[in-house]
Parts: sequence; structure tokens; C-alpha cells
Amino acid sequence: GGGGRPDMAQAGGPDASKAENAIAAVKAALEAA
Repeated sequence: GGGGRPDMAQAGGPDASKAENAIAAVKAALEAA
């Protein structure tokens, strides 16, 4: 599993909440598939 770009794996910072939303969206897409 895993994958994705290394630069997208950064945690914290001003985009932390956006990253969480993106992860949630990916999980939702996988569940819906």
C-alpha cells in the first residue's frame, strides 16, 4: 500500500487540515469504489 509523492507526505504546517481532508476523501472514494 502507500505510494503518492514524497512531497505530499509532509505533516503539520498550514495545510495539515487540507491533508486530513484529502485523506478522508481518498478513503471515501476507495469505499465507494
